Amino acid sequence: MPFAFRHQPIKTIYTVGTLLYLLCCLPVWTVVGLVPAFRPRRSWTLKRTLIVKSYRVLLRMMFNTAIIVPGPPDKYASTARESGFVWVDATPDLVNGEIRDMAQINEVKAEKTCGFWYGPRGSDGEPGQRASEGEKVVYHMHGGGYIMGTAHPSNKSVVTCFNGFLEHFGPNVRIFAIEYRKSSASPFAPANPFPAALLDVIAGYRYLVEDVGFAPKNIIVGGDSAGGGLAFDLALYLAANSFPSLASPAGLLLLSPSLDWAVTQRGRDSAMVRNDASDFVQGFFDSGYTRRALLGALPEETAATSVWLGPGSLRAQKPPGAWAQLPPACIVAGGAEISIDPMRTLRDRMQEDVGKEHVEYIELEDAAHDPFTLEWLEPERTEGLRQVGAWVQKIWAEHTP
Repeated sequence: MPFAFRHQPIKTIYTVGTLLYLLCCLPVWTVVGLVPAFRPRRSWTLKRTLIVKSYRVLLRMMFNTAIIVPGPPDKYASTARESGFVWVDATPDLVNGEIRDMAQINEVKAEKTCGFWYGPRGSDGEPGQRASEGEKVVYHMHGGGYIMGTAHPSNKSVVTCFNGFLEHFGPNVRIFAIEYRKSSASPFAPANPFPAALLDVIAGYRYLVEDVGFAPKNIIVGGDSAGGGLAFDLALYLAANSFPSLASPAGLLLLSPSLDWAVTQRGRDSAMVRNDASDFVQGFFDSGYTRRALLGALPEETAATSVWLGPGSLRAQKPPGAWAQLPPACIVAGGAEISIDPMRTLRDRMQEDVGKEHVEYIELEDAAHDPFTLEWLEPERTEGLRQVGAWVQKIWAEHTP
C-alpha cells in the first residue's frame, strides 16, 4: 500500500532507516560499479549509476511516507517580481464536450490559478509584459506525476530545463509555466481529479493569447513527464474544439511524456522490465497512486481507454484520423526509460494521423527519465537540447513571413 509509513513515529523511523540503508549501499554499489558490465548500462559512468540507484531509493521512500505538494497560489503573490508570478483567471466558458462531462462527474470546476514567467522582461522589470510583434513563447507544463511539483523557480528541475530552453531555442524567447492543480487520493484527502489540471492549462493558454497578446502561431506548447501528457491534452482539446479566438499553437513539444497511467504496456519484453535497472520513476506507476488520483469518480477502465488519460495506452479508444488536426510535434524520449513504450505508441498514432513529416521523434539512447531536467545527465541532455532547439527554430521560421 502506498504511504504505509506516513504516520509518526513510524515515518521518522522508516526515513532514518532508509537513509542509513542508502549510506551503507553506496560503497557497495561503487565497488560493484567499477566494472562496466555490472552497471545498468555499460555506457554509463559510475557517477550516473550511483545517482540513478540513489534516486530509486529516495523515490521509494517518498511513496512510502508522504509527498511534498506546493501551497496555494496566494503564497507566491508577495514575491511576484522576484519569481515571475502572475495570476491567471478561470475560464469556465471554455469547458466543453467530453471534458465538461468528466468535470461534472468529478465535481471539478474552472478556478483561478497562477503561473511564472522566465526569460526576458520589459524595461520596468515586471513579469508578463505585453507581447511584442512576432515575439515567441514556450508555454510549459512541469512534471511530477500530476501529484507533486511546482512551476516556481524553487523547483531546481524546472530551472534546469528552462535554462536549456533559453540557451538553445533562440534569442529573446520567453517561457510561461502554469501552476496547475495537483491531484491526490486515499490515504490522503482526495482532491483535484481529472480534468482539474487540464482546466488550468486551458486558462493559461487563453491568458497568453488574450491577456498578453501572443499569436498562437508564435506559441509552442510543451511539457515534461506528466506535464508532457498534459500538454498533449491541451493541444488535442484546442484542435477538437476550434475556438474562434484560440487557434492551435505552432507546435507541440513533449519531453519524456507520461502517457499510460493504467500501465497497459507491461510484460517480459516491455521497457517496464527491460529498463527497470536504468530508471528511477517506478513508484509513480507501480503504486497506482497517480491513476487513482486522476480517476476520482470516473470508472476504473477510463485510465486505459480514454485518450485524455492514456493516449499511449494499448487500449485507448481512438478513432482513425481523430488526431489529424494536431499541430506539428516533437517527442523526446530516453532510451533507458521504463515508460518509453507508450511514447513510441503515441509517436506511431500521431504519425498515422498527421504524417511522419510532422512528428519529430528524438530518442536519446542511454538517457533515463526526463533528461532536460537533470544537469548530470550529459552528454544526452545537451545533445537533445540542440536537436530540439533546431526543431523549435524550424517551426517558428515556418510561421514567420
